[in-house]
Amino acid sequence: MKHPISISGFASVSALGCTPENVWQSYQENSPLFESIKIKEKSVWVSKLGTESEQKLQLLQSENPFYKKLDRSVIMAIYAARQSVKGYKGDKCKLGINIGSSRGATNLFEGFYKEFLETGGTHPLSSPTTTLGNLTSWIAQDLGTNGINISHSITCSSALHAVLNGITWLEANRADAFLVGGSEAPLTSFTIAQMQALKLYSKMEGEFACESMKQDKEHNTMVLGEGASTAILQKGITSNSQAVILGVGWGSEVISHPASISAKADCFQASMQMALTEAQLQTVDAIVLHAPGTVLGDSAELSAIEKIFNDRLPFLTGNKWMIGHTLGASGSFSLEMAMLMLKNNKLIKPAFYENSSKPEQLNTVMINAVGFGGNAVSIIIGKP
Repeated sequence: MKHPISISGFASVSALGCTPENVWQSYQENSPLFESIKIKEKSVWVSKLGTESEQKLQLLQSENPFYKKLDRSVIMAIYAARQSVKGYKGDKCKLGINIGSSRGATNLFEGFYKEFLETGGTHPLSSPTTTLGNLTSWIAQDLGTNGINISHSITCSSALHAVLNGITWLEANRADAFLVGGSEAPLTSFTIAQMQALKLYSKMEGEFACESMKQDKEHNTMVLGEGASTAILQKGITSNSQAVILGVGWGSEVISHPASISAKADCFQASMQMALTEAQLQTVDAIVLHAPGTVLGDSAELSAIEKIFNDRLPFLTGNKWMIGHTLGASGSFSLEMAMLMLKNNKLIKPAFYENSSKPEQLNTVMINAVGFGGNAVSIIIGKP
């Protein structure tokens, strides 16, 4: 890193809750946050926002008549962004924004397309409210910022790619601070059908529907979740710094299937090694895995970790067995989990993996994310 980059604000909304206290309490309870819903007369597991979070979103939408016309992914992102910037005292005109999402405005897009199939026409707002650019443009308007704002999709590693972009803009002196993260609202019939068509979606009957990190599972157990998670990046370390980014890495690989990675996850090997080299570390205390709950995805990532760390294997954990896969936002939720573990010096035990390494003191945590197309990101954070 050319300069120390710190995370000085962080917020999220998901099944875990809508405040840092709620989120940490949910991690302490360490139980799956899934519920069963009906899709085409069939029951499927999903991870939805709770009652308090829904009330917060409804209150936000009541402030502006147009907010009721925005997609759920945008409203969740606005809520998380507002909370993240509460402690930011800098010039908002020099605050950049980059929010990632795999799918974008899924709810509105599916609704408008259904209307088109039924009537042959569509609403005048069907185009402007379903573009991916909604995520950052509406956040910028809501916060009153005038810095660069970027929306992007790099599938399930989108949120961590936003962190990479934010760091680059800060190091180029093009912004004083950067709001980064991800938002996803994928709990729609067509999105779930797509995962089912790939034979990735969980058919488990019990509440432990997603067996993320379980190495001997025989079937894919992905469960989709919704939520938004954002953070403020700034140069240097201040009294508001909650964590510092020590190293970042990325990697890609030639894939044999659009939804797969290689058996040894070459992309993860590249991203993890790059992050370790930049941070000048041989190992870290813990890793928050991507681990989507699929047979190949989980085993490939573990193989890559074992290849890179050998006999220095860190404590391994993840959160998808609790909140499901939030697709493009998932990396940001993993980053939040890592920050909370560092802050409280406490490890969150995964449900389906038994660790042999359990450090008493947490100083460094790596976060992994990978998306369709064989692209991976690894970020290492430490205490400020």
